[in-house]
Amino acid sequence: MDPRWGLRPQTPEALRLYLFRTTHGPADLAFTDRYGGVSASPYDELNLSVSADDDDAAKAENHRVLLADFAPGDVLCDLYQVHGADVAVAAQQWPDRPHADGIVATRTGVVLMVRAADCVPVLLVAADDAIIGAAHSGRPGLVAGVVPATVSRMRELGAGRIEGWIGPHVCGRCYEVPDQMRAEVASAVPESHAETSWGTPSLDLGAGVRAQLEALDVLVHDVSRCTRESEDLYSYRRDGARTGRLAGVVRLRERR
Repeated sequence: MDPRWGLRPQTPEALRLYLFRTTHGPADLAFTDRYGGVSASPYDELNLSVSADDDDAAKAENHRVLLADFAPGDVLCDLYQVHGADVAVAAQQWPDRPHADGIVATRTGVVLMVRAADCVPVLLVAADDAIIGAAHSGRPGLVAGVVPATVSRMRELGAGRIEGWIGPHVCGRCYEVPDQMRAEVASAVPESHAETSWGTPSLDLGAGVRAQLEALDVLVHDVSRCTRESEDLYSYRRDGARTGRLAGVVRLRERR
């Protein structure tokens, strides 16, 4: 890698890109951590944000490094996330980040990406039907139903059995909210009702997403860790506006 980025010595930790990576049928999927990129403090290292005040060249290099390792030659299909429930369908000729929080694909050659820094990134695979999806579900997206909307779009495209992976997000022990906000969200998704470790009202976004997936007969794999509690992950709750973004990525491999 270009030495001008001033990376720390290449220890095994510094070479990491992923918190979790696996294959499932024809799909590859992963959630990134914050290591292996080129961003300087306070965004160090693998900041995959598109809007943070981090150096634009560093952000572009972080995306290049990730794609070169995860899916060389594939087209990145990402989103301008707006905490809604719209779902885009990926294509080889991809527009400039449509405003949406869910994305699906039925073709090879594209990488679906959603970003997060406390919200819940979700990756979806219908292995038998070669259909994939990804969703970004924060508090508004949980209420709006972006994850069910993404599953529904996959089923409209022919998906049968779907499996979902819940990635790193702020946990219910740490996501303190006003009592009225908890009541409003829990009225829509009761499973999100929670309490912090210090006894105040909170929301468990991951539990809410799991409940939404299971209600749609999606088999859930929870590979999450709490972003606020994990220094190797980005967290807006912990670090404020000067934080980066991790990502969930999924793609279909070429059939051989």
